[in-house]
Amino acid sequence: MNEIAVKRADLTDIEALVPLFDSYREFYGRNSDPEAADEFLSARLENNESVIFIARESKIPVGFTQLYPSFSSVSLARTFILNDLFVTAESRRKGVGSLLLTAAINYAKSLNAVRLTLSTEITNETAQALYQTTGWKKEEQFYSYHFTV
Repeated sequence: MNEIAVKRADLTDIEALVPLFDSYREFYGRNSDPEAADEFLSARLENNESVIFIARESKIPVGFTQLYPSFSSVSLARTFILNDLFVTAESRRKGVGSLLLTAAINYAKSLNAVRLTLSTEITNETAQALYQTTGWKKEEQFYSYHFTV
């Protein structure tokens, strides 16, 4: 079995991240736009607006997760929104998703965050199963609302 390595991404990883991020967006019904993906990810990293972890299998990029920092006023503490998680079709069921989640959790713990939050489509049962088997709990106390501007 090939070794899977996860590391925190920086600007030197943009070239490897763009195809993954573009595929992630296509998974959610968006048109492919590698140039926009590059610009978006580069801006997030250049401005320290997100934290990205990239997974490689035998040095080949196979997945990523992206965290956005936030805070809880009630808890008076840092939180993170795990906004994106993607693993290439060929690398699914190899533990890549779990390794990316573990990297995100360890990072949040290292900064004394009190919580990581994520959401996924109701129909994405594969992702839901991964989250549940890795210890994430489904929200049952609050409703989520969105306002599109």
